[in-house]
Amino acid sequence: MRVQQVSEVTSDKCGKTEWPTLFLLIGTYGSFAAVTWFYHDLPWWVVLPLGGLLTCLHGSLQHETVHGHPTRWPWLNELLVFPSLWLWMPYRLYRRDHLQHHRSAYLTEPKMDPESYYLAPADWAKRGPLGRALLWSMNTLLGRLVLGPPVAALRVAGRGLAMLARGRADDVAIWLRHGVSVALVLAWVIGVCGLPLGEYLLFFAYPGTSITMLRSFLEHRAHDDEAQRTVVVEAGPFWSLLFLNNNLHALHHAAPEVAWYALPARYRARRDGILARNGGYLYRGYGEVFRRHFLRAKEPPLHPYYHTVPFAKLRTANDSEAPETERVA
Repeated sequence: MRVQQVSEVTSDKCGKTEWPTLFLLIGTYGSFAAVTWFYHDLPWWVVLPLGGLLTCLHGSLQHETVHGHPTRWPWLNELLVFPSLWLWMPYRLYRRDHLQHHRSAYLTEPKMDPESYYLAPADWAKRGPLGRALLWSMNTLLGRLVLGPPVAALRVAGRGLAMLARGRADDVAIWLRHGVSVALVLAWVIGVCGLPLGEYLLFFAYPGTSITMLRSFLEHRAHDDEAQRTVVVEAGPFWSLLFLNNNLHALHHAAPEVAWYALPARYRARRDGILARNGGYLYRGYGEVFRRHFLRAKEPPLHPYYHTVPFAKLRTANDSEAPETERVA
């Protein structure tokens, strides 16, 4: 089995440090420290939204570092987001999968895109009634928000056990680093601030992952034209900041080296061309996403173009085999 190697996408900022991202990191960690420190003095209805939003924002900042921001030094970028606030996803595994995901020709292909939620026909056939019902429910927004976090965490945990069982040094290193990053967070949260682990999961990790899955829910659709697989959600200032403008996802895939704060101006200047290229795959805010897909599945879980010529050629070019992948946020 041949694993396609993908080099890290780097920024075109010519060594310039991106201060807006650094200031946002400082604000995120400061706010997280304040909410956890004063956790016992705050009502749950304040902690729940703040904990979820801060955890989600930290995940958005991790995404920035994967693409070479905010400095020219990858080791420093990783260090800046090293604590795993949502606990379940190792940073280096996310980076490896996400850069593989950015190979545009592979987008949504179940065996070659690590972030695809679609299934190949053979895998769909193996699912029983309960498994298929779960997959259908995960393709509604309600199902993705409620079931998505535990399903994703369990899949990654299962993948981690398989990686550790293989005993490869690079795989083991991924999970050792992740263990340290989780230990740092829990040392602060439990040891210093006195939060029970279950309450941290309930008020921070779970809602943070769920909000992130709101962003990723419609990012890609199955289509035989690779240019028409990636969405644009024209969100307001709140969601745009929380997702660091990754809701302009078609633009991000076209120019992953562009920093988050530069995306809106570029989108306004090129909007017509971007929407023409992606086939008008557009939502005018997350309100429309909720209205259209809260209880209605966006697409069938079975990949509708799996046997079409473009995807068949990809599998042939990849020796008709592809690495097993897991679905992530």
